[in-house]
This record gives sequence, C-alpha cells and structure tokens, in this order.
Amino acid sequence: MAGIVIAGTNSGAGKTTIAMGLMAALNPAMRVQPFKVGPDYIDPAFHSYITGRPCRNLDSWMLADRYLKYLYHKNSADADISVIEGVMGLYDGAEIGSDIGSTAQVAKILRLPVVLVVDGKGISQSVAAVVKGYADFDRQVNLKGVIFNNLSSENHYRLLKEAVEMYSSIKTYGYLPKMIDVSLPERHLGLVPAIEQGELKFVIDKIAQVIRKTVDIEGLVKLSHSARKCSAPKIEINKITNIRLALAFDKAFNFYYQDNLDLLQIMGAEIIRFSPLADQRLPQNIDALVLGGGFPEVFAAELASNRPMLTDIKHNLERGLPYIAECGGLMYLCNSITDLNAEKHQMVGWFKGDSLMTKRLQRFGYAELKTLQPSIYGEPDKTIRVHEFHRSKIEMKDERSIFELRKIRNKQLVKQWQCGFAKNRGVGSYAHLHYYANLSFPQSFIKFVENPK
Repeated sequence: MAGIVIAGTNSGAGKTTIAMGLMAALNPAMRVQPFKVGPDYIDPAFHSYITGRPCRNLDSWMLADRYLKYLYHKNSADADISVIEGVMGLYDGAEIGSDIGSTAQVAKILRLPVVLVVDGKGISQSVAAVVKGYADFDRQVNLKGVIFNNLSSENHYRLLKEAVEMYSSIKTYGYLPKMIDVSLPERHLGLVPAIEQGELKFVIDKIAQVIRKTVDIEGLVKLSHSARKCSAPKIEINKITNIRLALAFDKAFNFYYQDNLDLLQIMGAEIIRFSPLADQRLPQNIDALVLGGGFPEVFAAELASNRPMLTDIKHNLERGLPYIAECGGLMYLCNSITDLNAEKHQMVGWFKGDSLMTKRLQRFGYAELKTLQPSIYGEPDKTIRVHEFHRSKIEMKDERSIFELRKIRNKQLVKQWQCGFAKNRGVGSYAHLHYYANLSFPQSFIKFVENPK
C-alpha cells in the first residue's frame, strides 16, 4: 500500500505547506488519501478540501497500535497513494524520552518511508549535520528523503543537495522557494479553517504549481511504493440501533474527527447537519444533538443574533433531548461568551456559567479522563485518553464536574483537574474524544440515546 510521511524538523519548518502542495499536485491524476498525525482539526480540513476525501487523524498516544493500523488501512484501501502530514518535529511527542504520540512512532507503526522538511534559510553545509542527526537519532525510522523549504534560489538548493548527499545516504527530492505573495491567514489556535477561506483555491493552486516545478514528484511516488508491508487487524463493530443525530456544522462549529462520525454511522446513527449560524431551528425528528468544537468566539455576535436557534436548542434540551457538547459546543451552551475584544454575547443559557476568552492557552495537550458519575457515556470509573486545546475558561455557578483529568509524564502525575458538566440527558466538556480510544464511550452514547434513562 503506497504511502509517505511528510515530517518536519520542527513546527514552522514548512511541512504543512509542502504536504498540501504535494496533495494538490498529485490529486488530478491520483486518488490521494490524506492523513494528519496528532489531535488536529484545522490542517485536516485543508487536506480534505484539496483531495476531495475526508482526512483522517493518526494519533499514537490516544489510539492503540491495532486501531491505528486498522484506520489507516480502512481509509486508504481504495486510494492510489496516502500522504501523511506529521505533527511538530519528527521526534516530538507526548513526553521526553519516549516517541509516543510522535510522527516517528506513527511512521514506525505503519512502516512508512519518511521525507523530512527542513527550513533552508541561512544555512549551507551545516544542513548535512541536521539531516544526518535526524537520520541517526532513531534508526528504526525509515527516513529516506529531504525537501527544503524557504530557499532563496535554485543555486541555494544545489548547495544544500550536495552537502546532504555527500555526508549522508539521504536523497534530496527538491525544494520550495520563499513565497512572499502566498500565505494562509492565522488565528489564535493556528491557521484559519478552510471553511472560512474564500481565496483558498488560488493559494493551493499557486503552491501546487511551484511544487510541480521544484520537487521530484515522480520520485516521491516511487518512494511511497517502497512502504514495507503492514498487516491490517480485523475490528468488528456492530450496529446497535437506528437513530437520528443533529450535528452542528458551519464556520463556528466544525472540529470533528471524521472517524468518529463514520463510527457513529456504523453503529446506526443517521447524521443530519445543521448550522447554528444560519438555521432557525434544529432538524425535525432527531434523537440527539452533537455540538462539536470550533470558533464560536469568533462568530459570537452572529450566534447571539440567531435567537430562534438559541431558543429552540434550549427548549429541546429542557424536553430531554440527549446531547454531547465538546469545547466550543460547551461554550455555546453556557449563558454567554465574552470574546477577545471583551464583548459579551448571550448564548443558549443551558449551563449556568459564562465562557470568557483569555490572552493565553488555558489547557493544551493530552490527558487521561475518568468518569466520576453515570452519564451519557456510561457508568463511573470509565477511562479514555483525550486532548484539550482552548483559550477560554468557564466560570460555572452551580454545575458539578463529572470528569477527572490527569496529565502523566514518564509515569509521574504532573497535573490533575476536573471538568465536564452533566445536566438532564447529556454532557458538555472541554475534552476532545477520539472514540477509537475506548469504543465503550460511543457505544454507551448510542445505547443511551436509544433508551434514555
């Protein structure tokens, strides 16, 4: 199965730009399946836009090896090539002294060749030491090539190519020149999502045009076919029932793992998308509501002005509609959101608390979640690995936390806190769940919706 990992020496090296450009350059002639290492929602949306296929997350911290292999094979079975964009630097993971959660670990689990993206600005022969160091750091990683980013000229590329190939066995596959007139806008949590960008096609096409001229695409395709055999485990997932789920999806809410949505459908859920920004009420005849993450703070004024939707959601929750709200969805269900301009906007008012944006990240990274009481996710003392990433905090008045979260590094507890709120027939929390981290969580959710207690 043809596949290739595009890794970076560090965040900002240019792997996202090169991965997207490669996908766009390959896409007209090949079926390209995109993947993203780690707990990311924004980059995968760009990948999906470019390839026309849903991007999938490969997270070796949250998921056991067998599920990682299963999802990789399941989603790339009908593709000509898989392009996997890494996370941070090649060896950056959940903790020092381990490769868990890193691009390197995913590449080793899936037995895929790796191409390293190196920012070549202001360097010449020293780049050989950089590349050789990455190649020698872990010999089990199949690091086979390098692409340079941010170069001033073709002559600069020739110098770097000569240096790398003189001092190592790593092959150079081209470069991307400094592109002053091409950039993607950023926001407080990273790039502005693809769903918001009207000029996205122009930017992607421009990058792809350059990639076709300066990168050995044929060589990369050939390299992808050198991927070592990796067997796919069999995972049996049974249909539980037939239910209808209303899924919030628009510019304000679009942070979802595609594999989560697919899993819910396999278990018997029909997913009906709606927009809290544009629609006046929830879809008819639904059995549950799912409010994912996103940027409700950016669109808070528009969300607040849609009073019919706010009223309809609160009315349905009061009537007992089961629900799940993650991060941005939790913020939306509170009394209000105070945005980054310190302007307060009224929201659904289901949870008696207020969400406030802050100048710095409140939570960032992995944690182990344990349920403290019965909920839509099942009985107490169930555990699942999760991810949090937000710049808001919630001042809750009378709701009691239902989850305990623990951050553990090198087998040592470094931080512990509580989050998540249960009210009536649902829960809201900042934690992002990947359902394949513990299949009993979505199973309990589906069974609860079918037979709410």
